[in-house]
Amino acid sequence: VNVPKVRRTYCKKAKRHTVHKVTQYKAGKASIHPQDAIDVMHLESKFNHMKKINIVGRRRYDRKQRGYGGQTKPIFHKKAKTTKKIVLRLECTETKARKMLALKRCKHFELGGDKKRKGQMIQF
Repeated sequence: VNVPKVRRTYCKKAKRHTVHKVTQYKAGKASIHPQDAIDVMHLESKFNHMKKINIVGRRRYDRKQRGYGGQTKPIFHKKAKTTKKIVLRLECTETKARKMLALKRCKHFELGGDKKRKGQMIQF
């Protein structure tokens, strides 16, 4: 999938269509403070913030793992998905308001690549 770096789309703050800068969303590093993780739980249903959500039960998990007794909780191994859903982060150039836009799953993602031309030979 090839996505242009700028896109004209609706801005809630400006209440009209404006030019937005497009970047690919990347989940941030999980916080060591449990409060940050709880705030993220509200967003969990919309976006898959697995890195941040994991921190919520981290303290309890570490306590349970202490001492003898081996692994106390199951570790997930049966990974079925080979791709992730692409999430675009759109930032309005006028109001600096940001919004997320989820795309479908794809193996190849390109931001601001060359457009396809009709009748052109493929160059390697």
